Amino acid sequence: MPSNKDELNEVFKCTQCGQCCKGYGGTFVNDDDILKIAKYLNITPQNVLVDYCQTSGGKPLLSIGENGYCIFWNKVCKIHPVKPRMCRTWPYIESVLIDSSNWHVMGSCCPGIREDAPYERIRAIIQDTLDRYL
Repeated sequence: MPSNKDELNEVFKCTQCGQCCKGYGGTFVNDDDILKIAKYLNITPQNVLVDYCQTSGGKPLLSIGENGYCIFWNKVCKIHPVKPRMCRTWPYIESVLIDSSNWHVMGSCCPGIREDAPYERIRAIIQDTLDRYL
């Protein structure tokens, strides 16, 4: 991962607008994510699954609230210190490595994404981020 925030800010600077927390598509969570959320909320992993997740393709993902946002979003992420890997790495996701137009699609709804950044720089930062979290 790039060594400092200035390097990350070359391509993305979070505005905490919550747009990445909105809409169905879901944030898949793995066993480690579930355990961390459970510990943070002082509940059992089973309660996380029952109360805060739904299943898609046989895998748990965080539920969407009636407002269309992640169940943990309320102007800020209520589980920010233990947010799932998928949230920690966003917008540095594999689909951008596969198709650079995905960066622009995400940029159309995220004010923090620099669509004018050079793709090779975007690609390098994404790869470094994914290497760190995978």
